[in-house]
Amino acid sequence: MLVLLAMVTLLATPVWCVAIVVKLVSLALPGRRPGRARHTLRWFAVMTAAGALGLYLMAAGAVAYHVHDTRSGADSSPAHACRDGFPRDTVEHLVGHRASYVPPRFDCVRDDGTTYPSSGTYAWWNLLTVGFAVVAAGLAAAARYTRARRPSTQARDSRASETPVGGTPGAQGSGAQESGT
Repeated sequence: MLVLLAMVTLLATPVWCVAIVVKLVSLALPGRRPGRARHTLRWFAVMTAAGALGLYLMAAGAVAYHVHDTRSGADSSPAHACRDGFPRDTVEHLVGHRASYVPPRFDCVRDDGTTYPSSGTYAWWNLLTVGFAVVAAGLAAAARYTRARRPSTQARDSRASETPVGGTPGAQGSGAQESGT
């Protein structure tokens, strides 16, 4: 099941990238409506969280694929992920593997009990997943701060709109402008 989700995520990744690029281009072009900062921050927070989820699903799908590979066929043990690309003396001492979905990783176990990672890509996937999640949380917090700050900005703007052009606040009825005519 995770392998299928990982494949769907892999196919959806180009669409995600195109959506990000289109949004960035639309932000750079002139003619944007003002006051859309909160909406933009929330949109990027959701897209970054979707990126983190996609990275996690791809890593977990790779682990599920390797686990399935060790249970299927005559040449399944030790796992191909532990044999392919490793020195012969390392492969001769393999006795099994350890799979983990949180965080996603697939480790190879030697006969002396030591382990080594089957691939360095799991470390990158995990690092990028955490990075995307932290950025998504930061963007969501910024969107919330922008939302919480908005009423005070509106109050300040409404006070500024009451100020007559060329005058000071409260000078409307005092005759300060009429003295110059």
